[in-house]
Amino acid sequence: MSLLSKFFKRPEAEALPSREELFRERDLPLEIPGLEPFLEMFEHLHAQERVRWADAVADLHRHQLPYPPPWIDAQFEIIPEIVPTWRAEREKRYYRPVIDGLSERIRVQDDVMPEAWLALWDVHLEDILERAIDHLRAQSKGKAFERLPSGIYRSAYGDGLDAARILLPELWSNLFPGQNTFVAIPCEDQLLVAPQVLLPKLVEAINQSMAAPTGPRVQAVILQWVNQKLLAANLQDPHPIAQPQRELRQSDILEACRAQEDDLDPALGAPTPLSILKTSQGRSVSMALWVEGQPALVPECDSLGFVSKSGKPLGVYFRQTLPRIPELKGTPVEIWGPRRQRYVGFPTPEQLERLEAFASPEQMAQIFKNAGSEKPSAPQPSAGLIAPPLSSNSSPVPQHLRGQSLGVQDDAQ
Repeated sequence: MSLLSKFFKRPEAEALPSREELFRERDLPLEIPGLEPFLEMFEHLHAQERVRWADAVADLHRHQLPYPPPWIDAQFEIIPEIVPTWRAEREKRYYRPVIDGLSERIRVQDDVMPEAWLALWDVHLEDILERAIDHLRAQSKGKAFERLPSGIYRSAYGDGLDAARILLPELWSNLFPGQNTFVAIPCEDQLLVAPQVLLPKLVEAINQSMAAPTGPRVQAVILQWVNQKLLAANLQDPHPIAQPQRELRQSDILEACRAQEDDLDPALGAPTPLSILKTSQGRSVSMALWVEGQPALVPECDSLGFVSKSGKPLGVYFRQTLPRIPELKGTPVEIWGPRRQRYVGFPTPEQLERLEAFASPEQMAQIFKNAGSEKPSAPQPSAGLIAPPLSSNSSPVPQHLRGQSLGVQDDAQ
């Protein structure tokens, strides 16, 4: 009999932690404004679900984030949005990367959904994403793109969700049947579509949008619809749009780095300002300016411009050759967005000679002069003249930058 009872004995019910116990463990007050609509649901949750629910409440309370409207109301208001991934990382709400540099978030009216809302709603994320896309699809019916005089198409929805419509390729992927389709979303309220033959016009439209934005910036780089997928357009030299695409990508990186500088801990050191230089061959090269005197927080870039403590330009060198100074080791900086390395110390003149030069100290001084900068801490883009190649077959410098140099600059430029 005891043997049978061992097999047929019902398992004991799992003890359910109370809300008071869970809140006390998380140092939460029992009365939290905005949480009332979700208290009744708590009573119907299992033990693990209650712990997840309490963790979500603690996360919202700790970060002073809003509590969601009840799901019975929110389910009719959710809509997707597309933002730069660096912005999504910075604002710490739920996001899902969809394309290199871009992420999808969920908006409920004026609020962006934190991930903790999922536990309070007790709804699967897949259901929320699907419902949000359905709402955007329904909101897009009966509207169309407008054809610009240049021949490219521009969204004309007028609801500020145009960038999010890259998630609905059925709206734009067949605007140019039988041709390669290229897309850009420079602003939240603008979606541009063009065939390959009109890529120069697309670049013009993107630059115009960046110069006079009509909404929050999203991304300048051109995207391409390939095999039912949207990817960053892989335009390589000698493609005539390779250099414009490179400049658009660099402008996105500059935007992210400038926003990132505001969140860097001053105690770690000084962020190295990023700018774009132009070679005599028409190529753009990103440069971070490293000033002697305190630790430097260096982003990933093409080149490094060094300035002494007294303000004397010491030359510009390719960043990829920096490992030739093993005595100068960087440590990763923990922050959202573009990766940075923290360097303590400053290269000596002998160590700088190990690096591959992009511009001499005299050429660097000319950059500051042409830019009209009294302080070498904020150089502006400047053009260079012809100079001999400086790289070899074993150079770590990327192929598209080999042989590039600013050359001797002319005051007349």
